[in-house]
Amino acid sequence: MGMFTSINTASSGLTAQRMRQDVISNNIANATTTRTPEGGPFRRSRVILRPRVDEPYWRNPFTPGPLDNGVGQGVRIVEIQEDMDSDPRLVWDPEHPDAIKSGPRAGYVEMPNVNIVNEMVDMISAARSYEANIAVVEGAKTMFQQAVNIGR
Repeated sequence: MGMFTSINTASSGLTAQRMRQDVISNNIANATTTRTPEGGPFRRSRVILRPRVDEPYWRNPFTPGPLDNGVGQGVRIVEIQEDMDSDPRLVWDPEHPDAIKSGPRAGYVEMPNVNIVNEMVDMISAARSYEANIAVVEGAKTMFQQAVNIGR
């Protein structure tokens, strides 16, 4: 296990959480966007993360081999995925320029599938995760400084 492994692991988390915050901010900013270049209302996005497990740095000697995946090397961003599972919200506003003109849903406007409360909860989660990774970097820095002081 290298000296900077904990910092490298935490930095991957910092990068991932920063990306989450950017995507959540974009979702909030577009919570009322009814027309996109692709057509239709804005669709919320989310960041998909996966662990980096290319080659673990350390294995637990007390866990049998097939059950021990080892300590990972942080996380990586796999993709930014649009939420296509949930339908747009329908809001009655026949005067809106994007209102549906005919059919059983005439007069309704398709609004983005963004729930501001959920986005704010996700933003708080990303901010707390970011702070936790900063604490890991600070702890590692303090530990390295103490190790240098012991050598004096």
